[in-house]
Amino acid sequence: MRSLFWRILASFWLAIALVAGLSILLGHVLNQDAWILSRHPGLAKLAQTWTERFENEGQDSAQEYLEQRKRRYHIDVQVLNEAGDPLVRGTFPARAAAFEARQHNDPRGLPWRRLTTEYTSPKTGETYLLIYRIPHPELNAWHRESLIWPLSALGIALVVLTLFSLLVTLSITRPLSRLRGAVHDLGQTTYQQNSLAQLANRRDEFGVLATDFNRMGARLQSLIGSQRQLLRDVSHELRSPLARLRIALALAERAGPEEREKLWPRLARECDRLEALISEILVLARLDADFGSAEPVDLSAILHHLKSDAQLSAAEQQVQVNVHDDLELQGWPDMLERAVDNLLRNALRFNPAGQPIEVQALREGDRLLISVRDHGPGVQAEHLPQLGEPFYRAPGQATPGYGLGLAIAKRAAERHGGHLSLSNHPQGGFLARLDLPLEPLTTGA
Repeated sequence: MRSLFWRILASFWLAIALVAGLSILLGHVLNQDAWILSRHPGLAKLAQTWTERFENEGQDSAQEYLEQRKRRYHIDVQVLNEAGDPLVRGTFPARAAAFEARQHNDPRGLPWRRLTTEYTSPKTGETYLLIYRIPHPELNAWHRESLIWPLSALGIALVVLTLFSLLVTLSITRPLSRLRGAVHDLGQTTYQQNSLAQLANRRDEFGVLATDFNRMGARLQSLIGSQRQLLRDVSHELRSPLARLRIALALAERAGPEEREKLWPRLARECDRLEALISEILVLARLDADFGSAEPVDLSAILHHLKSDAQLSAAEQQVQVNVHDDLELQGWPDMLERAVDNLLRNALRFNPAGQPIEVQALREGDRLLISVRDHGPGVQAEHLPQLGEPFYRAPGQATPGYGLGLAIAKRAAERHGGHLSLSNHPQGGFLARLDLPLEPLTTGA
């Protein structure tokens, strides 16, 4: 991951290095004597060249070299040995030169700048004192030329720092602006999942944030879509029993006493259906509520209790339960019981008499599998993906129901961090299986 932290840190360290380098450079500029002696073209190698000529070619050659320097750079030079005696014919008196060499005060009022340096000959070991006098006009002209490069370097450094700052600022503000726009779109329910696709491809913190935001946006859009669809389905499903109730009430108002007595059971059945439908809708809605912390689930007791209830309501049906006694599950017992009860009641509606309904619970690794199989006609393969959606019923079903039982079981499995799989059994019948983790991935929130 190309961390934004390291990118910003490297940018600032580079800026610090540039500033430090420029500070050192400016420090050299401020140290005038050393700067002039090392940088001025008329002084840079004067001491070394004069010493070589003096020792190898004699005094006249060395004197000629100094005269050439004077004509070209207007620099007066006086050379003294270790005893203080002059070695060349300088253009200013030797006594004055020796006197000036011993001064420590800055001669600001003089029309020239005095510089001194010592040079030890590598050949003879003799040390020479060279005294230079440079006219201020000549020195000022050279300063203006020599400072062009440091000032240019400073300007370049400022431009580079500005560009770095601009790039770092844009690398932070532009992703934030995109995220802000995505948050605004999400709040207006106009969020598009591909709006942050380019940002999600980044391999830094913003890329991770955009990926998580896309997941959150997709989840929220799915929930909003599910809620809207649920409201539409609920309004559609409630119209039918309400319409039947209105018709029955209208008939009861026009009917005589005897006919009215015959209509009361019909009204009671419609009220019971409406109450059952509303109860199922409330159960589905409560699955999104906070159920608190997970707790140990006695799965064996739940399955045997549901078996007893199923056989009481359908005496002609046989339910076989196979569950291991050592199964330990952390979850929400009421939610899990409601899920298995809906799967079992769905099997009771389609299972033929004389064939057992098989309920099994077993452990596979760190997963718990609870399966309910009937021996009914099953469901056509093209309708299997839609099973589990609220109010969806496969075509051709004549048994009563509202299409909420499998939706409740599916939502309960998802609340436990698992999923519900629905399929036709290879040997006939329908198979519903809850695949749950032994430790729930989510809390009740």
